[in-house]
Amino acid sequence: MKSSRLILVGALLISALQIGFLSWNIAGRAAVLRNGQEVLLKVQPVDPRDLLRGDYVRLGYDISTVPAPLFTPPPTGDGDYEAKPVWVLLHKQDDGYFGVKSAAFDRALLPAAEAGEVVVSGMASGAPAASGSASVDYGLERFYLPEGEGKPIEVDMRVRPFAVVAAVAADGSAQIKRFLDGETVLFEEPLY
Repeated sequence: MKSSRLILVGALLISALQIGFLSWNIAGRAAVLRNGQEVLLKVQPVDPRDLLRGDYVRLGYDISTVPAPLFTPPPTGDGDYEAKPVWVLLHKQDDGYFGVKSAAFDRALLPAAEAGEVVVSGMASGAPAASGSASVDYGLERFYLPEGEGKPIEVDMRVRPFAVVAAVAADGSAQIKRFLDGETVLFEEPLY
């Protein structure tokens, strides 16, 4: 009797911890969506589906390729930059989209963000050579869609501009907030 009571208490404790962890993750994502600074990013199609997860649009961004001269300090080509955290300072361009102003593998080396600028964090997925560029993943590269809507969007993305409004938190983490077809909002992420 006493051991079954201990098992029940243990199961309840484990369940409460799991619920608390999931709630913490959801609340953290919602906080970025609610309070993060919005940036408009021009997107490029890559691939529309995942057989195990359903339809999605795999996105590339103009900011996904960072020219080596924009890094502080400029890369020498002899360092190992693969899968290394990178910080990118974005600024609003004349067309309304955000573009890369500066990048560094140490956030402290970036210039201070001015009004209308934001620092976003990512992972280098390609080594910048002294005269080349680095590929950066921001965690914004997939956007899941309702079943059957991935292929038509993939086709449309090849003929007209699409964009993403991302929310960027103070720590540099980003979440997709809205997916746009020109000026039209196709999908908006709910807070919860």
